[in-house]
Amino acid sequence: MNWVVFDYGEVISRRTAALPRLAAALGVELAEFEPHYWAQRDFYDRGAGDLEYWRAVAEPLGIPVSKSTSDTLTEIDIEGWSHVEPESAELLEALAEAGTALALLSNAPASFARFAERQDWIKPFRVRLFSADVGLAKPDAAIYQTLVSRLGAKPADCLFFDDRQYNVDGARAVGLRAHRWLGPSTAEEALSERE
Repeated sequence: MNWVVFDYGEVISRRTAALPRLAAALGVELAEFEPHYWAQRDFYDRGAGDLEYWRAVAEPLGIPVSKSTSDTLTEIDIEGWSHVEPESAELLEALAEAGTALALLSNAPASFARFAERQDWIKPFRVRLFSADVGLAKPDAAIYQTLVSRLGAKPADCLFFDDRQYNVDGARAVGLRAHRWLGPSTAEEALSERE
């Protein structure tokens, strides 16, 4: 079986716009907050808990984070990543209606994964693999190998879309047919070549 595999963030969803609200919740300027938010993201995506992550973000800023504060930050963060691009949703729906085998491969914390599993956009995906659930993250070879194993497929049977070139390169190194996501129109070209 041939599979079409999608990343989530900035492929299915818009880039988060929640960082100003997160910075405000910690009482700091966005310019102070943002570098730490991104610097610790890989730690979060590989399975760190919400409280662990927000404490790692806030510690260099000299801000203590309670469980209550962590819960608030997590809620804001999830909401920020929850906005699905309508064109991406339409593409997924069309592929599902055509009988395409779809899989999701996302670097995401466990709290977001549990949220995502309750959303309508995820329904077309027969297999869903979130990094935090396996303690691995793109672009590590092991996460692509885990995906392929779950799909019961050969790497070359998987067409993968991701917005980050290094994730595309990581997938190609394992043998997946991977493309940089530049929007649904560029994906359609790669999908037409598959047929």
